Amino acid sequence: MRIITDQTTRAFPDQRAVVTIGAYDGVHRGHLAVIDQVKQLAAARGCRSALVTFDKHPATVVRPESAPKLLTGPDRKVELLEATGLDALVIVPFDEAQAAESPESFVHRVLVQCLATSAIVVGDDFHFGRDREGNVDLLRKIGLEEGFDVEPLHLVGRRDGIDEPVSSTAIRRALAGGDVALANEMLGHPFEVRGQVQKGDQRGRLLGFPTANVEVSSRICLPADGVYAGWYERPNGEVRECAINLGRRPTFYEHAETSLLEAHLLDFDGDLYGETARVRFVDFLRSERKFDGIDALIEQLRTDIESARTLLVDDVD
Repeated sequence: MRIITDQTTRAFPDQRAVVTIGAYDGVHRGHLAVIDQVKQLAAARGCRSALVTFDKHPATVVRPESAPKLLTGPDRKVELLEATGLDALVIVPFDEAQAAESPESFVHRVLVQCLATSAIVVGDDFHFGRDREGNVDLLRKIGLEEGFDVEPLHLVGRRDGIDEPVSSTAIRRALAGGDVALANEMLGHPFEVRGQVQKGDQRGRLLGFPTANVEVSSRICLPADGVYAGWYERPNGEVRECAINLGRRPTFYEHAETSLLEAHLLDFDGDLYGETARVRFVDFLRSERKFDGIDALIEQLRTDIESARTLLVDDVD
């Protein structure tokens, strides 16, 4: 897959493209279905397949006070999109100047001049450009002038009986409730966070359960506080089972300001400090709670670890 960051030149000099546009946060099952539509239509037309996205979520610029937390950081999003088999990923820098660009200018600059678009796949409620002035009607109007079609978007429904499509919003809602299994089902892959392992107070080691304290960007969405079973991947590709504690450690702290992600790697003894961890959530084990004493906490940690071990036996990472 070609990654295109310069939209001033023609991406494919001898071919046109079938395109879709969006934030594509999470690269979930709904997104993958759209990408399959794009690829199939491109193959039928003898075109290239391309996806246009942004280097940051547009809401972080146009309404930062209410911008959603991200399901995927930039690197993770690119990795997931690379695995789809698209011919090109066009990454548009999104800043105040981009937010002020008229929809007509955006279409001509990116869709016409850069990609020579043959068809664009979007939903009926698609909006873009300055103040979201652009819509499907405008795309169709410009398409008539420039020779590209606007194809309808087929939405993918949820599989849990809820009558709504798979969406980044629905996934965030599932994570907020601690339901990482549902989030993973909608994503089509395990929910993952990344961060550097930092030195903490080493209380886990003193308790006999050493943990990797993973510092996750405040821009990334996290599940509800609680204990989870999951996988920990090291920079060298080694993947270990882990029990994940996400929370404010009420047994030791009365008023912790932020939640901390601590991963206990099962059957592991080694130094993880300073390395970048990839932590994948598989399932919820229990809510976080305050214990009456250290002994009660240790006993619960033993139970958590065995629960994680049992649950992960049949999980394919």
